[in-house]
Amino acid sequence: MADKSHPRTKEIFKKLEASERRLRVAGYVPDTESVLHDLSHEGKEESLCNHSRRLPIAYELVSTFPGTTLQITKTLRACVNCHSATKIISKLVNREILVRDADRFHHFKDGLRSCGHYC
Repeated sequence: MADKSHPRTKEIFKKLEASERRLRVAGYVPDTESVLHDLSHEGKEESLCNHSRRLPIAYELVSTFPGTTLQITKTLRACVNCHSATKIISKLVNREILVRDADRFHHFKDGLRSCGHYC
């Protein structure tokens, strides 16, 4: 588990793990080829689960009321795994998710994305 400096770390990681299970049931398969680290297959999958946008999404899910639009800002471009996972998460949690990265806004709603698979 990550650093426990945030008062809601346990709750956030519990939500992240639950989201990951729901993603798998919904058919999400991570693209482990995009992970640059020399890790085992399971290590690569875990690394992707805690990746760039997934952690802030989990935080937003535990910190906002149901139905609230999630707004995530990152300075790096979205990776293909975060992009695919966010699309599915939007449907699973019935929320709009807006992600601003270095190049553009990505809008996810009902399992669809507005950016034409650009990531």
